Amino acid sequence: MTETKYDIAKTSLISFPKTWLITGVAGFIGSNILEALLKLNQSVVGIDNFLTGKASNLEEVKELVSEEQWKNFVFLEGDISNIDFCECVFSNFDFDYVLHHAAIVSSVRSVDDPILTNQININDFLNILVLARDSKVKRFIYASSCAVYGNYSKATKIEDIIGDFVSPYAITKYTNELYAKLFSELYGIETVGLRYFNVFGKRQSFGGIYSTVIPNWFIDMINGKDIYINGDEYLSRDFCYVEDCVQACILAAFTKEASERYVYNIGSGVETTLCNLFYTMKRIIEHTLENTIVPDVMYRELRSGDVKYFRANINLAKEFLGYVPEWSLFDGLEKSLDWYLDKEK
Repeated sequence: MTETKYDIAKTSLISFPKTWLITGVAGFIGSNILEALLKLNQSVVGIDNFLTGKASNLEEVKELVSEEQWKNFVFLEGDISNIDFCECVFSNFDFDYVLHHAAIVSSVRSVDDPILTNQININDFLNILVLARDSKVKRFIYASSCAVYGNYSKATKIEDIIGDFVSPYAITKYTNELYAKLFSELYGIETVGLRYFNVFGKRQSFGGIYSTVIPNWFIDMINGKDIYINGDEYLSRDFCYVEDCVQACILAAFTKEASERYVYNIGSGVETTLCNLFYTMKRIIEHTLENTIVPDVMYRELRSGDVKYFRANINLAKEFLGYVPEWSLFDGLEKSLDWYLDKEK
């Protein structure tokens, strides 16, 4: 079997451990990155203020790694809007890589609260970027979003073509990209943006008004509730299992060629309608849970800030990062269901 770039990266990191900073470490993606890095025997410092992150996510990671690996993690509860706190963090550690994942991540929430979204996603982003520059980190990797494509009409999204923005969230993420590119050109700090598409998997929040489709549907199906699609039967997304996002983060830090581009689409490269998603999840639920019949899906209006069609063109990520998605939608959903069922016990 051919060794992948990701295999090479993991082997190298085990042999030559690095020191990483993860902002938003108690969040969905941040905690999954933490788990992967600790299992690779890396030294990790994590920041979170628990606005959206959860202490239970960190407790779960602790249970999944060895005692020695957990000792390599330093957690600092704090707010990255507090510049004194951030300066203290950077002055006490010598980071090789910064993985910035602290953000308001909901387009819908940004419509409800654009001021908070702007503060966290732009001002606080800039705080960390400036300190990463001043500390001369090897590379600054940050979470962008497919939301930056706005109303661009073609389903397949290519990095160099975007449309008009449809949410404050999209504006903040594109602003991050502009700042990161400028800092690379102006100050020489290497920056890599990852435009995540519809990420799903373990430790993704469910049940709130800003939760995403897969966790909400799983919990509603388990509990026999009605399922709705906000839009029509053709509404589509590119669903990316969280472990593929972790792969992209590690490759963005490890791969020399990553800095040749400023931003990359990170998804599965496969377009799935929400109608097909529903029937796939229904089949998995009914096969897994005896005597469970999931009622048919119903439709209602598209939510403000949502876009109808998404599929990631991941050619640049494949070429420059060596990124190859390892998880199919079906396998990722099965793995995710195991986690949600455990949480419902």
